[in-house]
Amino acid sequence: MALFKLRDGAELYYEVHGSGPALFLVAGLGGDGRWWGDNVSELAKNFTVVVHDHRGTARSSLSRIDYSVEQMADDALQLIEGLGYDKVHWCGHSTGGAMGQVLAIEHPARIDRLVLSATWAKTDAFFRRLFEVRSLMLRELGPAAYLKSSALALNSPAWVRDHDADLVAAEAKALDAIPVPEIVLSRIAAIVAHDRRAQLQKVAARTLAVCARDDTVTPLYFTEELVRLIPGARAYVLPDGGHAYPNVHGAEFRRVMTAFLLES
Repeated sequence: MALFKLRDGAELYYEVHGSGPALFLVAGLGGDGRWWGDNVSELAKNFTVVVHDHRGTARSSLSRIDYSVEQMADDALQLIEGLGYDKVHWCGHSTGGAMGQVLAIEHPARIDRLVLSATWAKTDAFFRRLFEVRSLMLRELGPAAYLKSSALALNSPAWVRDHDADLVAAEAKALDAIPVPEIVLSRIAAIVAHDRRAQLQKVAARTLAVCARDDTVTPLYFTEELVRLIPGARAYVLPDGGHAYPNVHGAEFRRVMTAFLLES
């Protein structure tokens, strides 16, 4: 548990767990490293797991800047270099996967193996409209309404059914989770602008793309496109679990990813 100072003076909160090959677990739009839950301690049995809170989220600096996926990736690259790693495995979920694409394209020497979890190469009309609605909810109705609506997009119906009390508790702390809505709106604009489709053929890292068939944030066709465009990439599709499938089917997620990262 530590803070890493970026070149512009902002700070990233990060944690390092376990030992073995370095594995960066990078969360999605919410940016909070705690999102990974038990996956961190379990994966730390085989890897040196690094998690961080994106700038603008959780325990990192709440910088009021114009966010971009490239900026998020550069922050993470500074952390990689600052911790002394020449090359790391990267598992990025959603926005973290977009960041992974940027690094694998622009800094290929830094990425060993790449796991793209529930992510996308280029925004389409569905993705744009989804995040227009989420932005509108935050702007017009506030953080609690934003979290309430987001839960329905990010999770499967069965998970919501079984975790209603957890969601109510999270919504009660909405102002703590989103103290500066303008930052979230800027981060949403950043991911909607993401487009690396034309450069994906440059990805040299061995790549695994993972998703759940019932994901309604980054539908299956996004994963199919990534596998089609990245040389040698392959896919693993879980039958369900929604956008947050790594926390629904954690054991299967870890099994598949560990086998991929350790295979010869």
